[in-house]
Formats: sequence, C-alpha cells, structure tokens
Amino acid sequence: MRTYKPTYKNKTGKTKQVSKWWIELRDHLGNVRRFPAFTDKGESEKLGRKIERLVVCKLNNDPPDRILSEWLENTSEKLRNKLVEIGLLDSRRAAASKSLIDHLKEFEKSLQAKGSTEKHAKQTTARIERIIKECGFTYWSDITASRVLQKIVQFRKYVNIVKVKKVNGKKVKKKAKKDNGQISSRTANYYLKSIKQFCKWMVDDRRASESPIDYLACKPVKKIIDEEHPRRALEMDDLLKLLETTKAAPKRFGMNGNERYLLYRMAAETGLRANEIRSLKISSFDLKNLMVKVSAKFTKNKQEAIQQLRPDTASELKEFFRGKMSNIKAFGGTYKQLTDKTSNALKADLTDADIPYVLNGLYFDFHALRHQTGTLLAESGVHPKVAQTIMRHSNINLTMSRYTHILTGQESEAVAKLPDLSLPSREKQKSVASGTDGKSDLAGNLAFLGGHLRTSANSDELVATCINKEKAPFSAQNQRFQAKNKAFSQRGRRDSNPQPSDRQAELGVCKCLSIKG
Repeated sequence: MRTYKPTYKNKTGKTKQVSKWWIELRDHLGNVRRFPAFTDKGESEKLGRKIERLVVCKLNNDPPDRILSEWLENTSEKLRNKLVEIGLLDSRRAAASKSLIDHLKEFEKSLQAKGSTEKHAKQTTARIERIIKECGFTYWSDITASRVLQKIVQFRKYVNIVKVKKVNGKKVKKKAKKDNGQISSRTANYYLKSIKQFCKWMVDDRRASESPIDYLACKPVKKIIDEEHPRRALEMDDLLKLLETTKAAPKRFGMNGNERYLLYRMAAETGLRANEIRSLKISSFDLKNLMVKVSAKFTKNKQEAIQQLRPDTASELKEFFRGKMSNIKAFGGTYKQLTDKTSNALKADLTDADIPYVLNGLYFDFHALRHQTGTLLAESGVHPKVAQTIMRHSNINLTMSRYTHILTGQESEAVAKLPDLSLPSREKQKSVASGTDGKSDLAGNLAFLGGHLRTSANSDELVATCINKEKAPFSAQNQRFQAKNKAFSQRGRRDSNPQPSDRQAELGVCKCLSIKG
C-alpha cells in the first residue's frame, strides 16, 4: 500500500497537487485499486490499513471482525459502494452498514412503485420511522424483536390541535399535540405489520439474510367491525328525508344543497368510497351508457372500477354538469373541500333532517353511505353474488356481515312468510277425503277440506260448494248433484268417443248419494 497526492495541470499549464491523499493497493484478485482518502496523511494511512485488513478477510474467507464491522457501518456510502463493486464487501454487508433511515426512503419508493397510494406509503413509513426512533435503532443489526414489541405496546395516540392564547390583547394561535391515551390493539397491529413488511422487503431485496422479527404475531382483535366507529344504515324513509332536506339546504363548505344531494345519492346507489369520489372528474362519467369509471390509482384494490348508474340519477347529473369543463372535479370544487369537510357537511344535513348522527352507538358518516348501498341491495332482493360484485369485495362475508344491515320490520315480515304450521298433514287430508277418519258427514268433510271434494285423478272435480247445514242442507246437495249431472251431459256432447258404461256408473253413484241425502 502507498499513499500519494495525484497531480494535474491547471488552465495556465502549471502542475498542481490535489488536496486529498489517495491510497493505492492490491485487492484479493491482485488488481491495483485506488481510493480517495482525506486531506490528513495519517488518517488516509489508517483508512488504507483498514482496507488491507478487509482484503485479508476476503482472501481467508472470514467475516469482518467487530472493529472492522463498526468501521464499515460508519463509513461513507460512496466508499461502501466502491468496496461492493470490486468484490471486497458483500452487498448484504453493505446494506447492513447503511442506516435504517436511508433504507426506509428506498422502501417508500418501492411501495409507490408497486401501486400503493402516496398517502398509504407515507403512513406506513411514518409508523416504521417512529418505531426506529423510539427503539433507538440505527443499523439493521440493532433491530431486536423484544425491543420492538416492548415499545409498540407503550405507544400513545397524539392528535394535532390548535390552541388560542391572548398575548397583549391579541389572539395567537399555536399548534400543539393532545395525548388521547394508549393506542388500541388494532393500531398496535398496524405498527407491527408495517415494521414486519419493511424487514421482509429487506430480505426480499437481498439487503439482509433474515428478518429478526419474522416470528412476531399480531395481537388478536375480538370484534371484526371497527369497535371505535361502528356504522349503521338509515331506514328508507329517513334516507329519503335526508335527500329531500339536503336538496333544499343552503350552501355549506363550498357545495350547495343540490350538489350535496347528488353526492349523497350517487354514493348510496353506487357504493363508491369518499377517496374514489374525490378523484372523479366530469369526464369520468358516461351518462349515455349510465356508467361512472374510477381509475385504478384511486381504488382500494388497485383495479379500475366501473359502476352502473340509475337512469334518473344520470339525468340529474347531466343537468348538473351542463356547461362545465370535462377536466374539472365532479364534486366539491377543490380536493381539499371534499377531503376535510364532507363529514361536517353531512352532520349538518342530518341535523336539518332531524336524524341523529349517532344512534345506539352506531354512526352515520360519509362511509356509512356505502353501508347503505349494501343494505338497499339486500332489501331489493339482489342476489348476494351480484351485491358482492357491485360492492367490489373479495369476500362475500364482508358484503353480507359488515355492509348489510337489518332494517325495521324486516324480521317480522320474514317470519310472516313462513309456512302455516296449523294446516293438516297430507295423511290427515287423505283420511278425510276417503272418509276413513270416522266421520261420515259429507258437509263436515267438505268444510274441513275448504269447500272442495276431490275424487281420483281420472275423475272430474266436483263443483266447489260450501254447504250450510242450518239453512238448506238437502236442497244444497240436490243443487250440487244436478250441476254434476249437467257437467256430465256437456262432457258427453263434447267427447267424440263417449263411454256410456262409465257415465251410467257415475250417474248411478250420484243418484244413490242424492237419495241418501
């Protein structure tokens, strides 16, 4: 190894030396390598000796010792990349020497490249960064599962607030953070999933050999639905009342009553999420074919969504969009208005319609309009599979259990549709029809059968007559058999090949029954 200062010629042709010292040595393959060092010769020689020790480790196929590993962790990224390039340092070792914050920046870029929204990517990396800072991790080798688990359960939820104070008689606003207590089990699971996803990415990207927290499992959450904000669907009359009231309401948060009315109506009929509606432009609507299209960039499953519109809704939207440019937002004017103010506007409209925002612990916010869609589809008798397709759920249980609600009166109507269990069994009906039930009263048998007397499948059905014994039992029977004889006579005239013997036999039976009556 030798240290030297390279020379160069300036614009005037004079020979000059560079300010930094350079190191020249041979690598593990015998090739001459040169590295820029420092302005101090002693520090440059120390650097050269460490690189030489790295060459010896490579020749002996030994991993770097503790002192050399610490040096690699603190050295510049440019030098580490140079050592990786010439084969003196393994790429995984170089990644382990890189700070976790630097890895995290590249992880965020990879999330966006895979299709995650900017909001989701920033939220995920923010959670990971909080864990890294709270645990005091700097490099990959610092991560331990026990430390991660201990810190996550201690996390507290902070929300940004604005405090107003009077200073010299003037109101001064100051940003502050409010402590809302310890995070929930669900939120703790989100943090753990985020750091596990990051560690898995490190392994998949060949930056590390294995994940130190792979065995950690999320804490089970008892309730499937969001216990902090469970939602409900409105009764049909309340929904119509909300839409009527909103249409006549004044302008709120940059949207007039008619615009909010169309917004709520379309959300309840299509099941589109708030973020999907925010992305809609007038060009997203094909009102001729009754469709609205949402780009895959804004859908939750990252697939393009095409939802059908009702003809009357499409007609009202067409009138609302008349005279507007196709490239502007469909609702809300600006993205911020619809992002921050939609729930507040809905609260105000619910108040005007005298509908509670919270009822029995269940909320009706903007996302509850999506619950309304699932409920209306079920109430209309739509097949569950069709409802699942409209709601764009991967699991039909999600459609039926979380997004479909029971409305008032549906349970009683369902029970009323059950079969009448007071009716006699088939065996009982047969015994009554044949007269083997111990009752010879013909009128009673007819009454029991609902006024109908049935013979065999090959014989004609007798005229259905309800017999009243108290008023005219004998005459009623005679009238019935006279009608029967007339029916046989008409049948004989219509039949091209009558059967006299059968007809005479049936008339004989009728005659006997008439005499008996």
